[in-house]
Amino acid sequence: HKYEGVRFEKGNCGVSIMRSGEAMEQGLRDCCRSIRIGKILIQSDEETQRAKVYYAKFPPDIYGRKVLLMYPILSTGNTVIEAVKVLVEHGVQPSVIILLSLFSTPHG
Repeated sequence: HKYEGVRFEKGNCGVSIMRSGEAMEQGLRDCCRSIRIGKILIQSDEETQRAKVYYAKFPPDIYGRKVLLMYPILSTGNTVIEAVKVLVEHGVQPSVIILLSLFSTPHG
């Protein structure tokens, strides 16, 4: 039998949480050359420590795609929670969001 390999499903896209998530973009592109990638900038307010969205740019049809959310270091989770909220506001179902993270810490 001839080995056919694996193929990624069409309809995936990446979203990097700037700036650290951008470090994961090249690895994703190495695996999925033509994948579309959106970006979101979220920073914590110094006084309240709440995450605030400053910028979001996604593929226009993101609502119909599976989203690979790139954020390498997960600590409190506030940034990722805010990113998921923004994706949902753009029509993405939470069940199709996959978090790509390298390190995480216990909450607290």
